Amino acid sequence: MIQFRIQPDSEIPASAQLFNQLRFAIASGQYPPGYKLPSTRALAMQTGLHRNTISKVYRQLEEEGFVESLAGSGIYVRSQGHEGGSRLQSPILKQYPEAYKVVQQALDDLLGQGCSLNQARELFLAEVDWRLRCSARVLVIAPSQDIGAGELMADELEESLQIPVQLVAMEELIAVLDQTTSATLVTSRYFIGEVEAIAAPKAVRVIPLDIHDYGKELNVVKSLPKAICIGIVSLSPGILRATEVILHGLRGDELLVMTSQPKDTYKLHAIVKRSEIIFCTDQVSYLNAQETIQTVLEDLIRPPKLIRCENYIGSLSINLLKRELGLT
Repeated sequence: MIQFRIQPDSEIPASAQLFNQLRFAIASGQYPPGYKLPSTRALAMQTGLHRNTISKVYRQLEEEGFVESLAGSGIYVRSQGHEGGSRLQSPILKQYPEAYKVVQQALDDLLGQGCSLNQARELFLAEVDWRLRCSARVLVIAPSQDIGAGELMADELEESLQIPVQLVAMEELIAVLDQTTSATLVTSRYFIGEVEAIAAPKAVRVIPLDIHDYGKELNVVKSLPKAICIGIVSLSPGILRATEVILHGLRGDELLVMTSQPKDTYKLHAIVKRSEIIFCTDQVSYLNAQETIQTVLEDLIRPPKLIRCENYIGSLSINLLKRELGLT
């Protein structure tokens, strides 16, 4: 970090001293094009000058074309002459003011390794092109024995990402990857190890998804009175098995827990007739449970309360996936 020093007993005004030091830092390349100047607060602490004085110096630098102010972001050194001149005027750089430095550093690193500018350009374009093609094909992977979990992920991702999503059974993944390498594989952390083992030889990227924390639903379970029956309906048998273990750890034998997949008519009828509250992890389960309640309504003293869980994939994972696919 450059240290700016002000001589209080000098005949040269303090603002002129700072202006000259900043201009030298820019002219000598210590502050290169795209560099963000220190905040007025930071510079005030270093020099002892009032922030208004520093703001005045910054305005003078801007008026003389040394820096450019980007609203809400800060003051940046402008490119001059052969450096591109209008580069900092780019709408993209105004939106992402640090982008120029990132690209410049990456390019410098490549040139330092012996790449020519044309080779570096090809590398950048190849990577961007590959990521675009990967984003165009997203494969959701789940084992056949728990393909319901894959259906949950695929449905939610299609709705959130607004792009086509293909569900592939893990047992069929090798055959699918033999036909393409430009895809992004997405799976739950429950299955990540197996999927990565299959994908590694193909150099295909795999992105794990965290499931929803179900905090709201678990709080409901904690508040339930003892000796009642609750039902869990889900497309995923894996979720049903995990839920039974979690609820037993939470409430022990205080509650009777019954589980069913939405297409298991016999079990679903039993849950509807016995349970006081039913949790459904997905829309299909919710609609089937709702339909079953209507079917046996005349036999019920009091219909069970239906609760549709918010989602299966955690919102943070959705946002991270959007970023990885270039959809934000």
